[in-house]
Amino acid sequence: MATPTLTAVSDRYARLPGSTALRGGRPSHGRAGHTVVALNGDLDFASAPALREHLRGTLRHCGRLLTLDLGEVAFCDAAGLAVLIGTGRRAAGLGITLRLANPRPQVAKLLRVTGLDRVLTVVPQVEPAA
Repeated sequence: MATPTLTAVSDRYARLPGSTALRGGRPSHGRAGHTVVALNGDLDFASAPALREHLRGTLRHCGRLLTLDLGEVAFCDAAGLAVLIGTGRRAAGLGITLRLANPRPQVAKLLRVTGLDRVLTVVPQVEPAA
């Protein structure tokens, strides 16, 4: 299984060590207060701890809107779903809106089957630049 990659979306793309790359901490897409985090690979038991910690840090420094771009996520298991749920709860507690964007069909189906598409906001694509 591929390890996830988090790619930070801002004026620059930042790669983190390992196979997870994350975009975060700064407004992106030309909109103040909007942070986009692009995820790649598998959201699974192996990648969940690092992803959880990165998203916690991102929540401390992002604006009012955090979008997780799931377009390159190939697989998600219960541990990955738990990270998404936990991030949604933390975001809500901080007054931050969390959106899951651009899920591949298999991830969209998982969100639908588990009912998480009714708990978390899922949108078909990342909002384009303003």
